[in-house]
Amino acid sequence: MESQPNNPLHGVKLATILEKLEVHYGWDGLADRININCFKSEPSIKSSLKFLRRTPWAREKVERLYLRTDFE
Repeated sequence: MESQPNNPLHGVKLATILEKLEVHYGWDGLADRININCFKSEPSIKSSLKFLRRTPWAREKVERLYLRTDFE
C-alpha cells in the first residue's frame, strides 16, 4: 500500500465521513448542501453508501463537504 501523506482523506472510510456529516448536519442539512436523492428520499447510511460508492461525482461532493466542515 502506498503512503499518501498529502491526502487528508487517506485512511478515512466513506462510512465514517457520512456518519460524521449526518450527525453534524442531519439529512435535511445534507440535502440542502448536496442535491442528491439519497439524502432527500428516505435517507439512510446504508442506501447513501451504496449510491456514493457507485457514483464518483457524488462521492467527490461529499468528500469536499467533509473537508470544509469544522466539526468542533
